[in-house]
Amino acid sequence: MIKILAIMCAMTIEARQQVARYYDAYGDAEWHRLTGDVAGRVSLEVHRRFLARFVRPGHRVLEVGAGPGRFTAELAALGASVVVTDFSPVQLALNEERLRGGAAESSVERREVVDVCDTSRYADGEFDLVLVYGGPLSYAFEQARDALSGLLRITRPGGQVVGSVMSLLGTWRHFLPGAVKVAEAIGEDANDLILRTGDLRHKGDQDGHVCRMFRHRELAELVQDAGGEIVAASASNWATLGDREALAALESDPGRWARFLEHEIAACQEPGAVDGGTHILFACVAMSKAARVATSTAARAATSTGGGVTSTAAGVKRSG
Repeated sequence: MIKILAIMCAMTIEARQQVARYYDAYGDAEWHRLTGDVAGRVSLEVHRRFLARFVRPGHRVLEVGAGPGRFTAELAALGASVVVTDFSPVQLALNEERLRGGAAESSVERREVVDVCDTSRYADGEFDLVLVYGGPLSYAFEQARDALSGLLRITRPGGQVVGSVMSLLGTWRHFLPGAVKVAEAIGEDANDLILRTGDLRHKGDQDGHVCRMFRHRELAELVQDAGGEIVAASASNWATLGDREALAALESDPGRWARFLEHEIAACQEPGAVDGGTHILFACVAMSKAARVATSTAARAATSTGGGVTSTAAGVKRSG
């Protein structure tokens, strides 16, 4: 067992190093990722509005996986002070380059290279909110539970961890033609593994992008296992992963586009739609001691009676 755990840990570290190299090479293209097409622009708006529900003026925020600063600027505009981190030194340098000389820079306390799997440098309850947009938890692989537990530890009582992970079902739906080609290249057995686990390491690609994609129920289980509970969730897109020509026509009319965005953002929060975007957004808080005891008791009862696990919009419940 010890040997197996050592192998898994080594695989996780190697995969994260591969992801860091990927984002170092990706460079400034990350800044344009959410503005290059209609789906990206809507995803950006969904992320912005979701974040605004939880950040208040004066909040001290740790931003994990900040990249070139798209959401650093949003946090500053919301009145927060920000400790900016990323595990890619290149992305961290781009963050400073993008924000230097602008109003947002005055809200940045400092920048430092940080791996989401090791936040031990920060004190318990040090931050009002931790932002982990862009999927750093999707790059934690086998250490995702410990990583999220660490983020909850450094968030003050009642404060939120707000983040996103890559969505398995929404990504599969949106990129189906590419997914079919990947299956043809790697074989259906490996493709079955990816669809069961969400783990792109089964592609066997030693240089490209790898991550762990999630179903919402899996995310809810991860949050619960880390000692938290989900208080809000959203897809990053719903209708905007559809017909590009229809969307372009809507976007060209500001009045209709504003109305469409309201409907789209509401749809993304529907329980039946949360899996439907390329990312799943979530906000979670540390579970109270009483809630942890109740959850543990329910889990033991479910195990002893052969009960299952079902997902809810706000977390996980046990069913007999």
